[in-house]
Amino acid sequence: MKGILWNPWHGCRKCSEGCANCFVFYLDSKRDIATGTVRRSKTNFFLPMKKDRQGEYKVKSGTEVATCFTSDFFIEEADEWRDEAWTIIKSRKDLDFLICTKRIKRAADCLPADWHGGYDNVAIAVSCENKSAAKSRLPYLIELPVKRRYIFLSPLLEYVPLDDFLQTGLIDMVSVGGESYENARTCDFDWVKQIKRDCDKYGVKFDFHQTGSNFVYEGRRYAIKHHDEYEQAKKAMKLLNKR
Repeated sequence: MKGILWNPWHGCRKCSEGCANCFVFYLDSKRDIATGTVRRSKTNFFLPMKKDRQGEYKVKSGTEVATCFTSDFFIEEADEWRDEAWTIIKSRKDLDFLICTKRIKRAADCLPADWHGGYDNVAIAVSCENKSAAKSRLPYLIELPVKRRYIFLSPLLEYVPLDDFLQTGLIDMVSVGGESYENARTCDFDWVKQIKRDCDKYGVKFDFHQTGSNFVYEGRRYAIKHHDEYEQAKKAMKLLNKR
């Protein structure tokens, strides 16, 4: 079933090199929205709990819910709202919540009291743009009690070796993507191919979700429109898998 976005709060603060050309800041600037102000959503906070006229949930059972993708679930400004969000997540055990964060260092202190080994319906992904970010953040993901652990190498700014983390057997998926929109930095398919080989070596699921707007393939640079990035990534992987 197709997934949805759930942003219980919006806004963020840039905290690393990967944030330099953040798509949220870029899109907000087009609408004159102050991204640096973190605010609770007035209309979407209770999205997973909304029902139709028949009393059925609007978000159907089995849906993947990408959570807080226009902010960071563990950002400090959201501390006063997070417990209520956890309650919603716990209430909808039939949904699969995907939480992606750069602030994984805060995660252990932001978990609900009944978390224990993790909720069955929650996957936590850590976003890393380069070797330094992976070295700094991923040990916290490995140590965190959670049912499913993902690594998002996005925006991918260089080849990132993951052997130390993949060999633990605790990583369920690695997803790679390039940077989008104006001033996008290079995403080289050679890096993507090597990361896929690393994942294959340890039997970890791999996904190349978007090329980015500044994509190098077989030594040639391509300027790709954002709405084409996902399809071009699929085509690149199909060509690779045929070899």
